[in-house]
Amino acid sequence: MNLKSILNFYISSSIHVALAVVSLVIITMLNFEISLDFNLCLFIFFGAITGYNIVKYVGIAGLHHLSLTKNLRLIQVFSFFIFLALLYILFQLSWDVIVFSAVMGLFTLLYILPFFGGGRNLRALAGVKIYVIAFVWSGVTVLLPLIGKIELLQWDVLLEFTQRFLFVFALTLPFEIRDLKFDMANLRTVAQIFGVRNSKIIGVLTLLTILLLEFIKVESDIRSVISLILISALLSNLIINSRIRQTKYYSSLWVEGVPILWCLLLLGMHLIYP
Repeated sequence: MNLKSILNFYISSSIHVALAVVSLVIITMLNFEISLDFNLCLFIFFGAITGYNIVKYVGIAGLHHLSLTKNLRLIQVFSFFIFLALLYILFQLSWDVIVFSAVMGLFTLLYILPFFGGGRNLRALAGVKIYVIAFVWSGVTVLLPLIGKIELLQWDVLLEFTQRFLFVFALTLPFEIRDLKFDMANLRTVAQIFGVRNSKIIGVLTLLTILLLEFIKVESDIRSVISLILISALLSNLIINSRIRQTKYYSSLWVEGVPILWCLLLLGMHLIYP
C-alpha cells in the first residue's frame, strides 16, 4: 500500500474528521482549564468514526458524490472493530455522559434514516443540513467534555457553544461550495441559496463574529484569543479560496484539518506559557 492509498484510507475511513472532532474537545478542555479526559477523547474519537462511516456508507445515506472503492470492505471491517472499541469505552464513562451521547446519536440517526414525511431524513429537509452538523459538533465538543466537570448553565459555556456552532458552520461552507455540483436543488444549502461569493462573505463575517464573542467572555485567556485569531485568519483564507471545482484534498484534508492545527497550536502555547 503506497502513501497515497494510506492517505485515501485515512480520509475515507473518517479518521481525519474524528481527529478534528477530538481536537475541538481538547480545545474546550483547555479553554475551561479542566484536566484532559483520555477515556472521553477515545470515546468521541471512536464515536465520530462510527457515526460518519454510517452516514457515508450506509446505502440510505444517499451521498451520491462518494464512489465506493475497492477499499470499502476494508473500511467496513475497520469500522466494525472501531465500534467494538466504542462499546468497551462506553462502560468507562459516567451515566450523564452516556445519556447525552445517546441524544447526540439520535440526531445522527435522524440525519440518515427516513423518520419524516415522504421518507425524508434531516439531511433531506431544505436548509437544515449545515445547522444539524453544527449543532451536533457543538454539543459533542463543548457540552459533552464539560458534563460533570463544571456548571453548564453559565455565560462562558453559552458563548463557547455559540462560537463552536458558528465555527463549524464556517468550516462547512467550503464543503457546501464543493458540493454544489452534487447536491439536489431542494437541499437549499447556504451555497445554493446565496451563491459562492456571498457564501464566502457570510463565512468571513461568521468568523469575525466568533472573535467578537471571545471578548465578552467573563474569563478569556490570551492564549485562547491569539490562537483563535490565527485560526480564524487561516480558515477565512481557505473559505475565500474555495471553488466549486476543488482539488481532491482541499476540503477533505486541508479544511477539515483546521481544528487539528488549532488544537496543536493551543496545546503548544499552553506548554510554552503554562
